[in-house]
Amino acid sequence: MDNPRRKFLIGSSALVTAGLISPLASFAQKKTEPAKATEPARKAEPSAKKEAEGDDDVSTNEDLMREHGVLNRILLIYEEVNHRIGAKQEFDSALVTKSAGLIRTFIEDYHEKLEEDHLFPRFEQAHQLIELTTNLRAQHAIGRILTERIQNSVKTKDTSALSTAIAAFVRMYRPHEAREDTVLFPALHKVVSRHEYAALGEEFDKIERKTFGGDGFDMAVDQVTDIEKKLGIYDIAQYTTMP
Repeated sequence: MDNPRRKFLIGSSALVTAGLISPLASFAQKKTEPAKATEPARKAEPSAKKEAEGDDDVSTNEDLMREHGVLNRILLIYEEVNHRIGAKQEFDSALVTKSAGLIRTFIEDYHEKLEEDHLFPRFEQAHQLIELTTNLRAQHAIGRILTERIQNSVKTKDTSALSTAIAAFVRMYRPHEAREDTVLFPALHKVVSRHEYAALGEEFDKIERKTFGGDGFDMAVDQVTDIEKKLGIYDIAQYTTMP
C-alpha cells in the first residue's frame, strides 16, 4: 500500500476509535456516579417510621374537638334512651351505665380537667373570655352532678328520674361544646404563642397516655362504637332524612 493511502487509513481509524472511546468513557463515568434517586427514599424513612409508630401529629385544638366528637356520640346514645323511655320501649340499662361511666372517665375526669387546668387559667390570666370560662366551669360542676344522678337512677330503676337527668345533661352540653368549639378553642391562638400552643399539644398527649395507658381517644371511640351497635344506632344511614 502506498504511503499516502496508509496515512489516510490510519488517521481515519484513530478518529473512529476516539469517537467510540469518548461516549463509552462518558457512560462509564455516569455509571460510577452515586445514584441521586435514592436520596428522597432515605429522607422519607423518618416519616415512614413515625407513621408506623402511630404518631398522628394531632394539634391541640383538633385533639380537644375530636374528644367533643366522643361526647356528641354519647349524647346521641342518651337521646335514644330518652326516646325509648318516652315511647315505653325496652332498652338495656347496662348501656346507660357504660355511657355514663365513659362520660365520667373520659370527659369529666380527663377532657374537662385539661380545660380547667390548662386552658381556662390562660384565658383568665390574659383577661380574655372570663365570663365564658366562668360559665363553662359551672357547667362542668353541674354536669358531674347530673352524671351521678344518671348512674343512681339506673341503679334504682327510676326511669322518670333517669329521663329528667339525661334531658338536662343533653340540653346543657349541646351549647357547651358548641361554644367551646367555635369561640374558646379558636381564641386560644390569641393568648398563647405558637411554641406554647405546640407544647400544650405534646403535654396533652403525655397526660392522655399516662391516664389511659395508651391512646385514650381510640379506646373511647371503640367503647362508644360498641354501645351504639348494641343499642342499634350505629348505622349512620338510619339518620338520613328523605327530602
